Amino acid sequence: MDFSATIMFLALLISSTKALDPCGSQSDGSDLSVIPLYGKCSPFNPPKPDTWLDTVVNMASKDPARVKYLSTLVAQKTTAVPIASGQQVLNIGNYVVRVKIGTPGQLMFMVLDTSNDVAWVPCSGCTGCSATTFSPNTSTSYGLLDCSLPQCTHVRGLSCPATGTSACSFNQSYGGDSSFSAHLVKDSLGLAKDIVPDFAFGCIDSISGGSIPPQGLLGLGRGPMSLISQSGALYSGVFSYCLPSFKSYYFSGSLKLGPVGQPKNIRTTPLLKSPHRPSLYYVNLTGVSVGQVQVPIAPEYLAFNPTTGAGTIIDSGTVVTRFVQPVYTAIRDEFVKHVKGPFTTIGVFDTCFDATAEAQAPLITLHFEGLSMKLPMENSFLHTSAGNRACLAMASVPNNVNAGMNVIANLQQQNHRILFDVINSRLGIAREACN
Repeated sequence: MDFSATIMFLALLISSTKALDPCGSQSDGSDLSVIPLYGKCSPFNPPKPDTWLDTVVNMASKDPARVKYLSTLVAQKTTAVPIASGQQVLNIGNYVVRVKIGTPGQLMFMVLDTSNDVAWVPCSGCTGCSATTFSPNTSTSYGLLDCSLPQCTHVRGLSCPATGTSACSFNQSYGGDSSFSAHLVKDSLGLAKDIVPDFAFGCIDSISGGSIPPQGLLGLGRGPMSLISQSGALYSGVFSYCLPSFKSYYFSGSLKLGPVGQPKNIRTTPLLKSPHRPSLYYVNLTGVSVGQVQVPIAPEYLAFNPTTGAGTIIDSGTVVTRFVQPVYTAIRDEFVKHVKGPFTTIGVFDTCFDATAEAQAPLITLHFEGLSMKLPMENSFLHTSAGNRACLAMASVPNNVNAGMNVIANLQQQNHRILFDVINSRLGIAREACN
């Protein structure tokens, strides 16, 4: 075999190897692959429940704590550095993205979360952390941030002295049974081929409990510490994602950052902002249809109230779409008129029925100002592994949440392109198969 033939053979071998590696990164430009935590390409090894429905029930069991957390988010005071303002309850998301932190870049898989702002990762020497941590000592672009800097005023659970300077430290609880302590730092953040310099994030020193995402969290909320705010002109306040099904094992979802490459003809609805909860992405949900029937819902249960934070948000970290009780009850009552019972409860799902009746089950349509989102069957129903039961994949807001807030969750967003244009205050939704 001559030299040129050898080179061609090696090139074909490398190309075929990449093609056969479904877990290989498909990132291009500012696009990042989105990975379900339970997928084969996940760098983590969460325990696999016996059935697929058990998997979703287990994930959704964390929703009440998250929805309660979302309802407690309030604006931070930025006029003065608070002293030991306490802890906030967080909750885990269900998708991760590949990022690199530091110079040279250290690979981390961080949970994607649109309702949190401050990013955080476990750092070397961390007590109770996983084996994979970020090593500040090997990064030439790493730096500490102290209590005198404005970034420190945006961190929840802050612990700073009334006078003088010290490291910006904070403590947060997480998932109801876990907590962590961290200090605020800055370093380069690598996203596909892009670099965000001097990105501020929490460097975790210690954790307790087992719910902390092993390699940290990347906040895509609307607050001043989020990736979108810190990246400035690089992404022009625009990003979108397509979340694959929980059943999708591979790198099939994507996070697109910046206006380039976003869908051109996508229908949009206004993004609303609550000064009471400024990090959250509110939309104007105007109604819900079950089949051809517009469900009778009193307007006050859907109305956006910027003062109280009531209304409807889009969230990547909640698993199952939640409606306040009167709205959910109205949807469920209309749904059961069209499907043969009896109905049973499995976990958080209280409208489960014989799967043979699914062919007659009406689809759900969410109506927003300016667009409607008709949920396909895979976004509306879940099945037991045996396939003999199907469940309406929605639930009511937990009883201990008094915010009057509806949450459009990731199960209903799967296989849709969700576009966030923060500068122009619009949100786009379009079907896209990303499995």
